[in-house]
Amino acid sequence: MKSPRPEDIRRAAEQEQFLEVISRDVAEQRFRQHLRMSPLGADTLPLSQVLNRVLAMDVVADVDVPGFDRANVDGFAVQAADTIGALEERPRTLRLNHEILSPGIEPLITVQPGTATPIATGAIIPRGADAVIMVEFTETDPQSEPAGIIVRRSVSEGEQITFAGTDVAQGETVLRAGQLLTSREIGVVAAIGRAEVQVFRQPRVAIISTGNEIVAPGQPRPVGGVYDSNAAILSAAVEELGCVPISLGCVGDDEVQLDAVFQRAFDSDADAILLSGGTSKGAGDLSYRAVSRLKNPGIVAHGVALKPGKPICLAVENGRPIVILPGFPTSAIFTFHEFVAPVLRAFAGYPERPREQVTATLPLRVNSEKGRTEYLLVGLVRTPAGLAAYPMGKGSGSVTTFSSADGFITIPTQTEMLDEGSQVSVQLLGQRLEPADLVVIGSHCVGLDYLLGELQRRGVSTKFLSVGSTGGLAAAKRGECDIAGMHLLDPETGIYNRPLLSPSVELLTGYQRLQGVVFRRDDPRFQGETWDAVRTAVLADPHCRMVNRNAGSGTRILIDRLLGGQHPPGYAVQSKSHNAVATAVSQGRADWGVAIDTVARQYDLGFLPLQAEHYDFAIPKSRWDRPAVKLFRELLQTNEIRAELESKGFVA
Repeated sequence: MKSPRPEDIRRAAEQEQFLEVISRDVAEQRFRQHLRMSPLGADTLPLSQVLNRVLAMDVVADVDVPGFDRANVDGFAVQAADTIGALEERPRTLRLNHEILSPGIEPLITVQPGTATPIATGAIIPRGADAVIMVEFTETDPQSEPAGIIVRRSVSEGEQITFAGTDVAQGETVLRAGQLLTSREIGVVAAIGRAEVQVFRQPRVAIISTGNEIVAPGQPRPVGGVYDSNAAILSAAVEELGCVPISLGCVGDDEVQLDAVFQRAFDSDADAILLSGGTSKGAGDLSYRAVSRLKNPGIVAHGVALKPGKPICLAVENGRPIVILPGFPTSAIFTFHEFVAPVLRAFAGYPERPREQVTATLPLRVNSEKGRTEYLLVGLVRTPAGLAAYPMGKGSGSVTTFSSADGFITIPTQTEMLDEGSQVSVQLLGQRLEPADLVVIGSHCVGLDYLLGELQRRGVSTKFLSVGSTGGLAAAKRGECDIAGMHLLDPETGIYNRPLLSPSVELLTGYQRLQGVVFRRDDPRFQGETWDAVRTAVLADPHCRMVNRNAGSGTRILIDRLLGGQHPPGYAVQSKSHNAVATAVSQGRADWGVAIDTVARQYDLGFLPLQAEHYDFAIPKSRWDRPAVKLFRELLQTNEIRAELESKGFVA
C-alpha cells in the first residue's frame, strides 16, 4: 500500500471541508432559488410509449363515445308505443322495413309507427326508433305480406339502446394535465380516437457512486469492501419519479478518474447529477473538490443540521442540480427524498405531495440531539389503543433499516426528548394505491370542470361522478363524497338547494348560471320569443326531436316541470351533461334540449333563456375541514377564480 503524502495527512487532520452547517429549510431555500421547479418540456408520443408517463395537456374529446345511438342486443328497432300491451297470448304484429342493420352500416329508412327494422348488436339505431326488442321475444309472421314479425312482449322507450355520448361527450375533458397515464387512461385516449398524446419529457439523472471501498454487485468483495446499494436504490427511486437513470458506475478515490466521470455526466446531457459519498470530512472524500469547481452559482449548501444526512452537499450549475448525497444508505435515501425527489417530481411534471401520515404513540422515551432536525425511523404496531411507533435503532449506515421501517417521525431542532406515551405524527414510507384527494359526486357543470382542473394543477387529484343533483345530495348525506354539486329548486319555498339539506350537510355557495333551450340557429321552429310559443311548436311537430337529461339531475326536473307531463319525441334519450345535449343538437341527432348558456355559446347554438339557477355545493360536515375540501373552498373565494368563472358566463 502506497504511503500517504505529508500534505494528505495534513488535510485529513484539518478536516475543513464543511463550509457552513445550516438548517434544513435554509438549505432547501438556497437550493430551489436557483432551480426552475417545473417540467422540462413535452414530447408527443404514440400510445404504445406513454405508459406511466405524465400527461402534459388536457385531453378534450372531439367525438362522442359511442358516436351514435347503438343497439345493445340482436333484435328489431321499433317504436316502443307499438309494443304496449304485447303478451304471449295477445301479441302485436309489425311490418318489417326493407333494411337490415349490422355494425358499420348507416340506416337509410326511418322507423315509422307499425314497422320494425332488423338490427344486430352494435349497429346504429335508425331514426324514428326508440327501443330494441330482443329477437328472443319475436317470431316471423308467416301470413304477413310484406314480411312482418310477431311481438310477444312490450318494451319501454330507450330499452336496449346505448345513446350517443353516454360514455364521453364531444367537448368533455376526459383527462387533465398532470395525470399519470396507466392502462386505464390510455384506454380512454384510444376510445376517443387519439393515436398519440403530449407527455412531459422524462428528466435524465446521472448517478455516480464514489469510494475505494465501493464494489459493484456481482463482483468479488475485498476486505473492507461494501457493495454499492446506493446506486441501485437511487436508480429505482429516480425511475419511480418518472425519470431516466444514467448509471455511470463506481469511482474510487482518484481525483483524475472522478473528474473524468464527472465530465461524462455533463456530456450525457443529464438534467441532474447525483453522487453518493465523498462529501463528509474524511481524507478520501474527493466529490466535494470536483463539485467545488462549479460556477453559476456552484455550491449553495454543504453541511445541513440533519440526523441522518448532515454531510449533504447541494450545488447548482446553470439551472442543473448537482447533489452529493452521504455515503451511508439511510442518510443517502433520507436526503434524496428530502431535497432531490421534490425537484425531480417537478421536472417530470408530477405534483408535489406530502407523504401520508398517521398518528401513533411512542411506547418509550426518545432522546434527540438539540440543534439538528432528526428523522427517526419507526416500525408501527397495532395495539388495542391504536398504533404504536417503535424506533428502528440501526443507524444511518444500515441498509435494511429503511426497507423494514413503516415510516418516520420528525423531531424538531430544539426538541431534546420525546416522552413515553407522546402522540407523534408518522409519515409513511410505503407506496400504495392512492385514492383521489377529492371525490365529487352530483350534477355536471363546465364551471365545476374548471374548478377541478385548477385543483389538479395545484397537485390535488380529483374524481368526479356525474349522477345528477339528487344523487349527489344523497351521497353527501350518506358521507360518501367530499362535495356534491347541485342545483335543486325546492318547490315549496322557491329557494335553490338550501331547504333540501340535512343537519349533517353544510352548503357552500357556488355561482349562478342560466338554463335555456338550445337549438340550431337556422331552425325556424325556435324563433318564438317565449317558452310557451316554442313549447307549442315543438309539441305540435312529431318530427321535432328533443334530447333529454339524466333522471335525477336538476335540469331533468326543470324539463319535466316545463313539459307538464308531455313526452315529445326523443324524451327517452338521456344525456349526462350539458355538453352532450349541445353535441346532439349541433350534430342533428336532436333538434332541441335544455342546457346552460355557456355551453350554447361554446357550440354556437341558439339559446332561449328559461331561468337563472343557483349551482351550489353540499359538503358533509365531517369533511368540511379536510385539506382538499378546504382548498376547494378557498379556491372558490379567490378573486382570480371568480373572475374566470364570470368570463365563462357564470355569475359568481
